[in-house]
Amino acid sequence: MLLRPLLVASFLLSPVQASAHNFVVGKSVQPVSIADRGELLLDNQDEFSYRSWNSSELAGKVRIVQYIAGRTSAKKKNSLLIKAVKKANFPQDRFQPTTIVNTDDVIFGSGFFVLGKIEKNKRHYPWAQFIIDSDGLGRKTWQLNEMSSTILVLDKDGHILWAKDGNLTPKEVQQVISMVRKVIGESSPL
Repeated sequence: MLLRPLLVASFLLSPVQASAHNFVVGKSVQPVSIADRGELLLDNQDEFSYRSWNSSELAGKVRIVQYIAGRTSAKKKNSLLIKAVKKANFPQDRFQPTTIVNTDDVIFGSGFFVLGKIEKNKRHYPWAQFIIDSDGLGRKTWQLNEMSSTILVLDKDGHILWAKDGNLTPKEVQQVISMVRKVIGESSPL
């Protein structure tokens, strides 16, 4: 299929994203396995549990991945993108947002509140994926800044199409939403 190489080429030629990471467009993320906490699961009885999670699980659907410090200031950095993703209403059979929260990077004493907010979000968006990285393994492996928010766009094979650490501009938010629409084969609304 010619679409994927064209998309990768067009994103390689787009303005340079902040590079406080080791992500390479066209490649998968460096492997990370999170056994302490991991993926937050919500069962039919409204009970939470956790299971080990591995970055190889990012393949299968187009994704916007947010790796975020467990701080309100980090959450605010890309709130425009989160609102745009909700508004876009992407098809759940082809798209899944994945939020990985670094609870090793929280304000002392706030970890309980951070977990409570993540659980609340999982109840509101049960189809979204939430990963708790208690030891900051993703930040260390992927060489991310502390107290920040990093956004990745991945194709269904788990290959990186776009990455940026820090605040996305409104133009970048539009670019990410358009990119996801193209990759999942959805036309943009008029």
